[in-house]
Amino acid sequence: MSPRSPSVNEELRRRSRERLLDATVELVAERGYEATTLAHIADRAGCARGLVSYYFPGKRQLLQSAVHRLMHRTLEDGLRREPVTEDGRELLARAIDAILGLTARWPVLMRTHMAGILQAEGFVQCPEQRRLAALLRETVERYGSKAPESDYPMLRALLMGAVFAVLLPGAPMPPTRLRAELFSRYGLDWELGVPPDGGRPAERVTAAFLSGGSP
Repeated sequence: MSPRSPSVNEELRRRSRERLLDATVELVAERGYEATTLAHIADRAGCARGLVSYYFPGKRQLLQSAVHRLMHRTLEDGLRREPVTEDGRELLARAIDAILGLTARWPVLMRTHMAGILQAEGFVQCPEQRRLAALLRETVERYGSKAPESDYPMLRALLMGAVFAVLLPGAPMPPTRLRAELFSRYGLDWELGVPPDGGRPAERVTAAFLSGGSP
C-alpha cells in the first residue's frame, strides 16, 4: 500500500481538527464547560485523545478556537446570504445581526467563551480568530471606513460589549435595544439586515431573529 501524499495527510488533519471544534461547540452548549472533558470531545469527534493535545494546548484554547470558528461561519453565512449585495451599509447591518443572533441562539456557549477571555488565558490568537477578524475588517472597509485599522477594533469592541450585555446574569439587555443603539451609531436604517418584528423597532426578539432566519 503506497503512503498517503502530503496533500491527503493535510486534508485528514484539517478534517480531524474541524471535528474537534464542532464537538466542542456541541458539548459545551449541552453540558457546560466544567462538565465537558477533552476525552468527551475526542470521543464525540471520533478522534484519538492525543489529537486534542496535538492541535490545542488546553481546553480553554480549544473552546476559544471553536467559538471563533462558529462566529466566523455565522458571520460569513449572514454576509453572503441571498440576496447577495455589495451595499456596505446592508453588510454591516447583517454583521451586527449575525453576532446578536448567534448570542441569542448559543447563550451558554457564548457566556463561557466571554468568561474565558477575561481569565488568565486571555484572548487566543488562532487561525479561526484571524479569519473572523479579517471578515469583520473587510465589512468595515465595505461600509466605507477611511480608517479601518482603528474602526475595526472599535466595531469589535462594540460587538463584544453587546454580547456581554445580552448575557449579563440578572440584568440582561434586550438584543433589540442593543441593535437599535448600534444601528444608530453607524447610521443604519432599522429595515436593513435581519430586522426583528417585521422591520419595526420593538422591545422583544421575534422567533425569526432568535433563529437567525431571513425576514
